[in-house]
Amino acid sequence: MSHAALLRAFALTACSLCLMVVVLGAYVRLSDAGLGCPDWPGCYGHMTPVGAAADLDAQSQSGRPLELGKAWREMLHRYAAGTLGVLIVCLAAMAVAWRRERIVSPSLAAALLGIVLLQGIFGMLTVTWRLKPLIVTLHLLFGLTTLSLLWWLVLGLARGHDGPWRHGAVLRGDRWRVARTLALLGLLALALQIVLGGWTSSNYAALACPDLPRCQGQWWPPAQFGSAFAPTRDLGVADGGALASPALIAIHLTHRLGAMLASVALLAAAIAALGLRAERPVRRAGLALLALLCLQLTIGLTMVLRGFPLWLATAHNAGAALLLLATLALNHCLRPAKP
Repeated sequence: MSHAALLRAFALTACSLCLMVVVLGAYVRLSDAGLGCPDWPGCYGHMTPVGAAADLDAQSQSGRPLELGKAWREMLHRYAAGTLGVLIVCLAAMAVAWRRERIVSPSLAAALLGIVLLQGIFGMLTVTWRLKPLIVTLHLLFGLTTLSLLWWLVLGLARGHDGPWRHGAVLRGDRWRVARTLALLGLLALALQIVLGGWTSSNYAALACPDLPRCQGQWWPPAQFGSAFAPTRDLGVADGGALASPALIAIHLTHRLGAMLASVALLAAAIAALGLRAERPVRRAGLALLALLCLQLTIGLTMVLRGFPLWLATAHNAGAALLLLATLALNHCLRPAKP
């Protein structure tokens, strides 16, 4: 196997695992298992919940009784994240060792390594700082940044190969520039919406508006935007009790407005790409973006109407990650081919 093929295999494996880690992290957060193991990196001083279950003294000293199901969910997330970290270190080492072949950009490999180290720090702080909203949100954002960089690496390594996202759009003219601009604006709008979604989730504000299209039976209920986005706030409890209801409503309303703006931006990007009549990769990326946008909106609406069941809330996080990958693929495909 050539060095390029080996790097592609490693990058695709790491990207797939990272997507799983992001979704698993969302499930842990949404099922209130973030403190299933109140210490880090172990669980009540042990490497598995099995050892923690047998250590009654450690449970007593922690002040939190062991809930075995939550502990396993938290530790499985940590095991998967640790494995991902090892894969990224291997990718960076291969990129350095084979740098003369110019298979992988050294800056991209360095960025991946730096981000995964930051993720480890924020993973620790998420637990030790007891689910502080700012830390939880940053942990999610760095996780999605890791996923984005890995996916960009996969897309770059597909250059010259007959894959569905291979790079090299031979596009010129005003319509191409408009499509490229709209794709970039769509990516920025989606990134902002992901930040808002992370803040909504980390503050447990999803239930603040249990109805659609209104919120609390009103088109614009009382909302406190000033206190809703204070980054230094401590959550205190895992049911939103640390925030007054108007602040939770403000967070939720902002997320809904952001969803509408992001949807318009992504829809415009997809339509512009499909209107180019360009290479297959561009059309595939546009169709994938359009399909995933429809799916994500359907999940979001159904989630509210059905009372925010856990499986749909987790699927909403997974849909956001997949929508991000499709948007990145479209931006990558619209880049002009290098001579």
